Amino acid sequence: MKIFSSKDRSSRKGPAAWFTGNAWVDEIVAGAAPSRLRVFMLNFGPGTRTAWHTHPLGQTLHVLTGAGVVQIAGEPVREIHPGDTVIIEPDALHWHGATPENSLVHFAIQEADAQGIDVVWLEPVTDEEYAAR
Repeated sequence: MKIFSSKDRSSRKGPAAWFTGNAWVDEIVAGAAPSRLRVFMLNFGPGTRTAWHTHPLGQTLHVLTGAGVVQIAGEPVREIHPGDTVIIEPDALHWHGATPENSLVHFAIQEADAQGIDVVWLEPVTDEEYAAR
């Protein structure tokens, strides 16, 4: 058994190439082989969102606080709230973030593939795409 103290964990600012706005990322779990599990807690300021991206083995989001939005390419933008769980299929092109008026905190749960890749980052979500709620 291992216990990782929250005192030893620090938030890191989400890179501008991956996020529009202010996002903070806490790594909760990075499984040791044979596990490929990855769990992150993301904290988005109002209006903050990810870039378009995919996950080779899919992703699950679980909303803790605030209000957010998520979109799969070609589908409408959907609003998400505390207690909601979103399952995103493998390789589905998508983005997610906070509403303009609210912050958002959610867990992001995903697995890395055999090459160690758990996310493929693409272009930023435009202001027009974000506003199309």
